Amino acid sequence: MRRLLNVVYVSQPDVYLALKGNNLNLIKDGESIGRVPLHNLEGICTFGYQGASPALMHKCMEENIGISFFSQTGRLRGRVIGMTNGNVSLRKTQYQKSENEEESLQIARNMIIGKLYNKEQLLKRTIRDHSLRVDLAALKSTVNHLREAREHVLLCKDLDSLRGIEGKAASAYFNVFNQCILHDSKEFQFRRRNRRPPRDRVNALLSLAYSLLAAEVGSAVEGVGLDAYVGFLHRDRPGRMSLALDVMEELRPAIADRFVLKIINRRQIDVKDFLVKENNAVLLKEDSRRKFLQLWQEAKMEKVTHPYLKEKIDWGLVPHAQALLLARYLRGDLDGYPTFLIR
Repeated sequence: MRRLLNVVYVSQPDVYLALKGNNLNLIKDGESIGRVPLHNLEGICTFGYQGASPALMHKCMEENIGISFFSQTGRLRGRVIGMTNGNVSLRKTQYQKSENEEESLQIARNMIIGKLYNKEQLLKRTIRDHSLRVDLAALKSTVNHLREAREHVLLCKDLDSLRGIEGKAASAYFNVFNQCILHDSKEFQFRRRNRRPPRDRVNALLSLAYSLLAAEVGSAVEGVGLDAYVGFLHRDRPGRMSLALDVMEELRPAIADRFVLKIINRRQIDVKDFLVKENNAVLLKEDSRRKFLQLWQEAKMEKVTHPYLKEKIDWGLVPHAQALLLARYLRGDLDGYPTFLIR
């Protein structure tokens, strides 16, 4: 298991990333405002528009440090990475299985079962801990819907049917997601999932969390030698990391949704942290995004027992663990892909 190193998040839009010796040099208005040793890093995420120097990108590629470029709304624009690790036979197996719908279905089915199960557990935890403050009938009905959806997934015969089941389950889940928001529910009103741009505060937080998770999962699958752009559930599309999105499915409720609900319910983020643009897009303010990123990094350091590996690992290592298990399955070392399930 790899050691969880640090990820540098550059939230100020007017900071230029450069190389100084073996350090990441942050430059604003022509002056250095900070340096970070590269040997401590596994990734750099920047939300700016100034960019990065060719020398820094070259050094990061040599050191296998991914640089992820985000828009100000948190949308992943692209990544700079070094040479793909792993052997050719692993990627050839990935491509062959991706082209075979039956093989793809076997992998995608497990991922969606994990996603539905984790959504179910998130709602059940809300029922258990806050039964007097929520609409129990609505939550229990959705839990039953998710449970039935898992049973239907086991029986589905093609990817289109699988996507249909997942889509209906996602709609039911987000219809009651607002019940899990226990503090400032009027200010953090959630009605439905929307993005590009997000139209409310909860969607703004979810979109940013999903973008960060996508970048980390992309790094994880590439780190074990897989091609992040060739998936099983998400089909090929130019510029889309389909495999990263596949592996993300089970991790969205387990990592991103839980994190967003936690920082809202603990009042670590409040209404003053947001900005509403002229087009009604809702964004985190610059200082607030920096706070969000700090909380995200702290959450990655918390411990969790992996349900399959039976080891305590940092939350930030879960994407790497799942990428490793997927690679083992593709190599034939495992009978099936073991999805990540929360309690």
